[in-house]
Amino acid sequence: MRALVIHAPHDLRVEDFFAEVGDLGPEDVLVRMAAGGICGSDLHYYHHGGFGTVRVKQPMALGHEASGHVEAVGSAVKHVAKGDLVAVNPSHPCGTCPSCQRGAFNHCENMIFNGSAMRFPHVQGLFREKISVPQNRVFKIAAPVSAAEAALCEPFSVALHAAKQAGDLKGKRVLVSGCGPIGVLMIVAARLAGASHIAATDITAHSLAVAAKFGCDDCLDVSKGAEVLAPYTENRGQIDVVFECSGAPPAMASALQTLRPQGRIVLVGLGGDAPVPVNMIVAKELEIVGTFRFDLEFARAAELISSRTVDLRPMISASFPMAEAVEAFTQASDRTRATKVVINLS
Repeated sequence: MRALVIHAPHDLRVEDFFAEVGDLGPEDVLVRMAAGGICGSDLHYYHHGGFGTVRVKQPMALGHEASGHVEAVGSAVKHVAKGDLVAVNPSHPCGTCPSCQRGAFNHCENMIFNGSAMRFPHVQGLFREKISVPQNRVFKIAAPVSAAEAALCEPFSVALHAAKQAGDLKGKRVLVSGCGPIGVLMIVAARLAGASHIAATDITAHSLAVAAKFGCDDCLDVSKGAEVLAPYTENRGQIDVVFECSGAPPAMASALQTLRPQGRIVLVGLGGDAPVPVNMIVAKELEIVGTFRFDLEFARAAELISSRTVDLRPMISASFPMAEAVEAFTQASDRTRATKVVINLS
């Protein structure tokens, strides 16, 4: 069975990698994969062989943002049927570790997460022709939503979880720092949660144009300097909640200055350690909150996308067949012309 496999930095191959799927258990669903979104972690594997201490140590099928069509179901499966378009949740917590026992499933100490080199042997990804998964990991998506849109359930889940970490956003003034795919989805999530004003920053015109399509009230080009944020720093800050999605230490420092006293910053992007302006945080009683992956938000993301309560099509920049995966990864790496690039897996 063909899959898109990373062997080493810039060594990405379409090859026969998996055996054919065997007999289904009663609660299993066989999915013929249709579309996969290229994520930032996929790009790190492609360009650098990993990120931080996480390295590719054996060939690994990439991909954790994906959807497909049901090909067969086990005898106990009732919520999906053959032919249905489904989003596949890549996250499979163990349910028994201390984190799972206290309900923090996204912090499972034995997490199986598709397309991740955190464990060894690695957990193989979803950029493949077929996969069998437990029924609780597939979510039906209604027509006329496309497979490419359905693949966005996973990153949208990340944004929905981050919005939850911010607390009540109703009537709040929000700043989204960094308008890559997650930043754009944070704009969508913040608007859904009732934010009254959303400003967003980035260094590329393409990303800011996409942010504008999703209802950003004030799109700020910080490539011209942090002074463009000056109106939001007046009187000790004008912003209630910041979602820092870039992972860039200078962006975090600038964003903190926009927060009003007792404001909150949710750190969404990963970019390594950064200096922290402790005096400002203490004097303004700021809250710094992390956010990691998602849990129940996947089901909500699927519902919102399936019903077209949110229409995420404007963030899909291009799609490529699996045979042109290198070209797809090249375009996905270029923030001046791509937000979300999708690979057709069928």
